[in-house]
Amino acid sequence: MSFKKVVIIGAGHGGFQLAATLRQKGYQGSIKLISDEPGLPYQRPPLSKTYLQGKLSDHAMLFRPASFYETEKVELIHDSVTAIHRESKTIELRSGGGLNYDHLVIASGARNRPLNIPGSDLQGVYGIKTRNDADLLAPILGSIKKLAVIGAGFIGLEFAAVAASLGAEVHVIELGERPMQRAISAEMSELFCRAHEQWGVTFHFNSGVSLLEGEAGKVSRLLTSKGEAIDLDCVVYGIGVIPNIEIAANSGLKVNNGIIIDQYLLTSDPNISALGDVANFPCRYFAEQTIRLESVQNAVDQARTIAARILGDIAPYTALPWFWTDQGNLKLQIAGLSIGCDETVTLGSDSENKISVLCFKQGTLICVESCNLAGDHMVARKLLSRVSGLTPEIAKAAGFNLKKWELENRPN
Repeated sequence: MSFKKVVIIGAGHGGFQLAATLRQKGYQGSIKLISDEPGLPYQRPPLSKTYLQGKLSDHAMLFRPASFYETEKVELIHDSVTAIHRESKTIELRSGGGLNYDHLVIASGARNRPLNIPGSDLQGVYGIKTRNDADLLAPILGSIKKLAVIGAGFIGLEFAAVAASLGAEVHVIELGERPMQRAISAEMSELFCRAHEQWGVTFHFNSGVSLLEGEAGKVSRLLTSKGEAIDLDCVVYGIGVIPNIEIAANSGLKVNNGIIIDQYLLTSDPNISALGDVANFPCRYFAEQTIRLESVQNAVDQARTIAARILGDIAPYTALPWFWTDQGNLKLQIAGLSIGCDETVTLGSDSENKISVLCFKQGTLICVESCNLAGDHMVARKLLSRVSGLTPEIAKAAGFNLKKWELENRPN
């Protein structure tokens, strides 16, 4: 089937990558890329780190300059979609217009889970999801003396590390028992907890926030669910995200914690695909059920798979998931999914903050977490992409070296 009109809802990593890949691979049809944010599409990972600190400019954070969209004939439309009409293959825009499509791709991403507690509407309470969020925080970052970060996930801890490095007193409030509990092993959590505490961060685990108080409309105090009171002048929260599924659900597409897609990244309508944070898909590395991944890598690789299918190269999505976070002088890289892990083996030097945690499930390697060991991460991606035969017993042997073992056991 020939698709003459491709419409992409969302201009984040996945949406932009799809448009760029289609042109790179020779697609000659119309491409309309819809963005509900002003300006040109940009990278999001730097928002809580280098961009916030002023180390990365607006221009440097763009995927491509304005000339790209003109040269490659990618029509960038600043608007939002209010409805999908599947029978007529049209979408409605908030501005009142409409667009026709031969194939529609929903890359609408996710939005911050709101902070639904008394006082969350006070001045000085911020989320970090968009460039506008970071632009509001950046001018005051250096003047913040005492702050609370609600949520010890990747984004919250990235910001906590930045704020602590600038001399702020930082309190992290976390419902779980340890940092990044849902994403990483206890061994890796311990390393990051210790490092943050050395930077001056104070953790409040197994604790929520019951109230934010203010003076003259600005946040000035936080009360935890344990009754602790923390005086402060800023609150930053990162308590998860909600996939933007509303227009898909209203159009009758199947949804469940995201838009349901098959192994080819097609929704329940063969004329509509979905990708990235908004998509719930069958993952080769998580056979028990479908999964929704909040990952730049996943969005980009899914975009490439959809572009290939539109151009006639039909294949299932099989990319290995991988993730990263930079916090202070720690770079954590994760290959694979640790869900269901029942045994771990730790390699490297904990005292030097250079370790890799090998995660096994019933004796099979399913994930490798590497801190400041980029070589181990690259080897792990090779091992996890095939049946490696690496077992916990092998990894526990004295002098075991992951890179050496992979080299010696590489298929001919």
